[in-house]
Amino acid sequence: MFTSIDNFAAEWSQEAKMTKQVMNLLTDESLNQAITNKHRTLGKLAWHLVESVGYMTSLGLKFEGPDNGEKVSNSAVAIAEEYERISEAILEAVKTQWDNESLRVTQTVFGEEWNNGASLRFTIMHQAHHRGQMTVLMRQAGLRIPDLYGPNYDSWIERGMEPLA
Repeated sequence: MFTSIDNFAAEWSQEAKMTKQVMNLLTDESLNQAITNKHRTLGKLAWHLVESVGYMTSLGLKFEGPDNGEKVSNSAVAIAEEYERISEAILEAVKTQWDNESLRVTQTVFGEEWNNGASLRFTIMHQAHHRGQMTVLMRQAGLRIPDLYGPNYDSWIERGMEPLA
């Protein structure tokens, strides 16, 4: 849970930067990659990260999100650009419309009582969760994945080191 807008802003900025790195490596061809035909494709996961922060408007934040009826784009560039726009919009909304006291306000989210600081924490963790799923699908699609929280397998090899297994 966040108790400070500044702490949220710093963490959101870092996490959004990593998500942008992932989004910017997607290709139009990779968007259809899925584990099975019953699971979300890479494109649908990417778009989910764009539209999912829209729930924050139900907590009183005002920002322009994507239309709920808007279909997933077939363009990796368009998805990445919309993610960048929406990630900046949510940050600006939190910084200008809430203060540290607002983070203690309790509201019903997904049928449970959460304070706004917990909702912000959930939003970041939700993004990290799906970003992890995306990197697995990116690997399956033959895309290079970025170093996010440290070197990945490819980075270890390129450094002439034995990858940790």
